[in-house]
Amino acid sequence: MDLSSDVWNQVALEASQLYFTEDGKSPFANTSIEKLPDKVILHIFSYLSHLEICRMAMICRRWRTIAYNTQLWKNVSLRPEVSGLHVGSLESLLSLISVRFGPSLRYIELPIELITHTVLHELSSKCPNLTHMLLDFSTAMQLHDFSEMQAFPAKLRYMCICLSEVIFMEGFMRKIYNFINGLEVLHLIGTYEKCEEEEEEIYEVINVHKLKSATPNLRVINLYGINFIDDSHIDAFSSNCIQLECLAVNFCNKVTGSTLKALLARSKQLKCLLMNGTSLKSEYVMQAEWDKCSVQELDISGTDLSTECLIDVLTRIPTLRFLSAGQINGFNDSVLKAWMEGGNPKTLIALDLDSSDNISDEGLARFITRYGAQLQACVLSGMTHITDQLWMTIMPILTNIRIIVMGTTERLSGNIHVDQLMDTIGSHCTKLERLELRWDPENLRFSDKSQKAIDLLRVKCLKLRCLVLNDGRYYETVKANFERADRTTVVRTTTSCRVSAYHVLSNYNDLIFN
Repeated sequence: MDLSSDVWNQVALEASQLYFTEDGKSPFANTSIEKLPDKVILHIFSYLSHLEICRMAMICRRWRTIAYNTQLWKNVSLRPEVSGLHVGSLESLLSLISVRFGPSLRYIELPIELITHTVLHELSSKCPNLTHMLLDFSTAMQLHDFSEMQAFPAKLRYMCICLSEVIFMEGFMRKIYNFINGLEVLHLIGTYEKCEEEEEEIYEVINVHKLKSATPNLRVINLYGINFIDDSHIDAFSSNCIQLECLAVNFCNKVTGSTLKALLARSKQLKCLLMNGTSLKSEYVMQAEWDKCSVQELDISGTDLSTECLIDVLTRIPTLRFLSAGQINGFNDSVLKAWMEGGNPKTLIALDLDSSDNISDEGLARFITRYGAQLQACVLSGMTHITDQLWMTIMPILTNIRIIVMGTTERLSGNIHVDQLMDTIGSHCTKLERLELRWDPENLRFSDKSQKAIDLLRVKCLKLRCLVLNDGRYYETVKANFERADRTTVVRTTTSCRVSAYHVLSNYNDLIFN
């Protein structure tokens, strides 16, 4: 036994002192961690990360046996930068697959050094219930030899491939085409965040036109930050994937929208279309038959669409429940007015207008006064003219709100009276789950009695899972308040966490990737 076991025994001792029967004896008297049944310890271990489970396995032989129970190894990441787990050799991994993973394994993440035909054969043979897989080729300078690969997990429903900038994947992909026709969710993750300002030669490292033929059952396609993806690739998927519900091409800057008309005409079940940071052209977007489509969730943030185009689209979409249209110069009061008069915002539950500087606070107030009661997510951040005064006005209307993002990192000329703001949120937004205040700490003004407002927020908003603030005095005050109430994971800083309206997307769980 070591320190970890001593801690468990101390917990058991303290628990035994809390409850007493009429004769003065506790039913937990003389209880220690060693006396707990295996199934109880197994349940406790299920709340730990795999790295922590491995540490528990070093305590004693009994704990080692429990730690290696396959029920604890259903979802496994072997990428050290994600999970902290590092497998030193292929032989060790093959042993783990056979002994520790087995039929219980549902999800696995593999780094480039562990993606070999031997490992994939073993997963196919020993893990018949494997349905979710992530293959990380992002750091690859060369691939292993897959010429002898004859087997691959055949029950996959979700596959995520992190692409390399320079390694061509077709040799590997040819080997797996016959095994992935059951895929429903596909993520291809590019190197958008690694790109330098000076563009180098762009390689099409995976053949999308062949891939689409092998995956006719896709419901969700996420092409994220891939520098070679263009409109022809969207056209290819739409021509073969008749069950397509969600298409995301965020930060694929070669996408212009020239095949949008064909996409909407073919994909009758397409409800979610995410095109943040693309190069959409207004004339192409206006050619699409939005009035006949099934799209309910639309992200066009960070594009250069004109005011005319925005009015045309928003007044033609029959039922829009999610709109993200931030960072667009053409989005102004006239767009909101036309949408209210000629469109159908009555179904809207999420609105993200981050950094839309050409919208006035009066225009926003009119829109939210009319439709705020139905909103579940409201993102009005990145605008210096949207201060606590507007939020104080609209907060009583946002009775169904779950997600709020407010404030800007730019230094303001005035101050934000955060005590009054917190008090109003706590009083009216009791369904709130996620809240972010991006204001500079220097602009936040709070009194010595601010604890009362924080208490109200904490007590009234019991569903609050994430409260994000800029690091500073107020952050420390709020964090300490929540920690005293044993809600230690709620308060976070903007350096490590951001709140998004994406949580209310109908396919949100399918769109998550690591």
